[in-house]
Amino acid sequence: MHIDIITVVPELLDSPFGHSIMKRAQEKGLLTVACHNLRKWAINKHMQVDDYQFGGGAGMVMMPEPLANAIDELQTDRKYDQIIYMTPDGPRFNQQRANQLSMMENLLIICGHYKGIDERIRQQYVTMEISIGDYVLSGGELAAAVVVDAVGRLIPGVLNDETSALFDSFQDNLLAPPVYTRPADFRGSKVPEILTQGDPKKVEEWRYEQSLQRTRERRPDLLDE
Repeated sequence: MHIDIITVVPELLDSPFGHSIMKRAQEKGLLTVACHNLRKWAINKHMQVDDYQFGGGAGMVMMPEPLANAIDELQTDRKYDQIIYMTPDGPRFNQQRANQLSMMENLLIICGHYKGIDERIRQQYVTMEISIGDYVLSGGELAAAVVVDAVGRLIPGVLNDETSALFDSFQDNLLAPPVYTRPADFRGSKVPEILTQGDPKKVEEWRYEQSLQRTRERRPDLLDE
């Protein structure tokens, strides 16, 4: 999978993709993440990519020309399955959307900044909008990192144990069950006996019941879905 990211602060994305699972995914050749500084396509020598909004009001808006030129140039190298804009007013990102995106080959992510991007870019170029929650960040970079991490770990071969992702929270609209490791007795609190008896079928049944119970208590809305 290849993911291009357009941003005005590419440095913010150095760490999320330079360590742990995302780093290993790229070293294995399973994932390529390329961050492009929008100022490369700035409209003047002052590296301008934003301007005041028509109609007045506080906050700057990312101009359409630099974004259009960036997208046009990047599209000469590859055809994108989705051109994604990270925005708080987009549909909420979830595990189902992560699964969907993980099956694609080429993605382009636009990171908003300031008051966002000119609406004409959204209308003419963007094919998918994503929000990671009902709050506002300083820019779309951290949100893009969340999406890339959630999608990238689902690519076959990225995780050492590929079945691990199948039992993550939200994969089947259930939260994950409690997990335990050694020691079996920690300060008087013991691991549930069923997990130490060596019966895989009973363990599976226990985990399903625990998932169901935890979902009922914490996220009953998932069961409605």
